Amino acid sequence: MSLHDDAVLVLKGYEDQEELRQYYLDHLAAHPDDGMWKACTDGHVTASALVIDPSRGRVLLTLHKKLQMWLQMGGHCEPGDASLAAAALREATEESGIPGMALLPGGPVRLDRHPIPGPCTQHLDVQYAALAPADAVEAISDESLDLRWFAYDEVPAVADESVVRLVEATRERLQV
Repeated sequence: MSLHDDAVLVLKGYEDQEELRQYYLDHLAAHPDDGMWKACTDGHVTASALVIDPSRGRVLLTLHKKLQMWLQMGGHCEPGDASLAAAALREATEESGIPGMALLPGGPVRLDRHPIPGPCTQHLDVQYAALAPADAVEAISDESLDLRWFAYDEVPAVADESVVRLVEATRERLQV
């Protein structure tokens, strides 16, 4: 199964954000060859994951080098990614330096469509959540200026609304 086909199946199974979900599906139908890739200047699907440590009531955010914003881990899909979930977990692992994470069951937590600078106009982000192991030690990647754990109630002071909504939705799924 191609990554495009996996994305369509994931989105068809996602039951929230109906209007945005349909926008993603329409985009993929209009861009069957490039809708998953950075080269698609009309926008492309990306995958991200919020790294969460529910036992300590905190999330790990990255200070993105280009955007200079505190964000969840994530980015572009790559040809070697077998699925959107695999892309999200790969990105979370690469950008956090934390091995051994597992995505929360149940598929994506949220969708977030946002404009981006450059030749491409938008990211159609499929957002997951990844549980950090109890002994997690983070390591800053080349894509980040900093990594920091934030208590749930600290996130609104440092991150934009999309990250705040992702934290809220993740906590709701975890019931914490």
